[in-house]
Amino acid sequence: MNMLDKAIDNAEKFATDYDMKAPIFLGPMAGACPVSLSAAVANGGGMGACGVLLMKPDAIMKWADDFRNQTDGPFQLNLWIPDASPKRDSVHENELRAFLNQWGPEVSEEAANGTPPNFNDQCEAMLEANPSVISSIMGVFDADYVARMKAKGIKWFANASTVTEALAAEAAGADVIVAKGMEAGGHSGAFNPDLAARQAVGTLSLTPAIVDAVNVPVIATGGISDARTALAALILGASAVQIGTGFLRAPEAGIATSWADAIAQTAPEDTILTRAFSGRYGRSIATKYALAMEAEDAPAPAPYPVQRGLSQVMRDTGTKENNIDCIQAWAGQSARLAQDISATKITENLWSEMKSA
Repeated sequence: MNMLDKAIDNAEKFATDYDMKAPIFLGPMAGACPVSLSAAVANGGGMGACGVLLMKPDAIMKWADDFRNQTDGPFQLNLWIPDASPKRDSVHENELRAFLNQWGPEVSEEAANGTPPNFNDQCEAMLEANPSVISSIMGVFDADYVARMKAKGIKWFANASTVTEALAAEAAGADVIVAKGMEAGGHSGAFNPDLAARQAVGTLSLTPAIVDAVNVPVIATGGISDARTALAALILGASAVQIGTGFLRAPEAGIATSWADAIAQTAPEDTILTRAFSGRYGRSIATKYALAMEAEDAPAPAPYPVQRGLSQVMRDTGTKENNIDCIQAWAGQSARLAQDISATKITENLWSEMKSA
């Protein structure tokens, strides 16, 4: 059996372990994982997902119920591990408000004061929803929560952006490591936000390094959108792939048309690693706003979640007006490979092409 055959065989066995027909996971993108998209991926043989960062417990439970009403496939729920409380600077925040006022409606002073839903309440809701998988990003769950998760038969997938993070997650009891390369759209998974840019590692280097370092299966994500990139990840030792941007042009994603159209035109060099939207580093299309925030005369972004609160009205208005330059237009470096067909067909076609290789 050659290297490619072994990789496909390993991936097929891994998928079977998770009641999947294809070793393809939808990336759990907060705010961009409607039930319709997740169900379509699950109906294609993969695993659906929801990033619950912005969701209160009732919303988490409703999402899980709605998903189960559309498909009997598996799904994953994902949550950020909280940062320490940010240091506030009212003078700096006023500078940011003045800057952001150029990009949309006036930003109120109260905009910076928003807080995410209660983390512990979200964790309890995820347990109650009883998904196949609960995943973490930007850190690890505490030992008690991991034990409760496993007592219910829920697997823990831990995102890691470095080998050091992967080893810490394995030591904490992670069942699977998701090797998140810097090519990925959306937020960096770095445990330490101050190191996210300096320690940004590409999927091609990160995946085999983590595979060699840990004794649990590895899923690769970041820059994977077609059979070529998926097969490369499997040959590097991954047991499956996770795809985010590659599903965003599917009709079930329901994102703003200007965002979907921009994804189709985005070359790898047309993305940017920026703190402009949330205060945490994330990969976005290099829109006019994102580039303006990089200018020397622009104020530095505030820490998370202050920056997210300050930019909220601009982002909401941008989405309402279908204005790509003000939308939080996350996109990975393989964005242009995304297809505007059903997520079910994307999943089925991708696995078929991988096997036929």
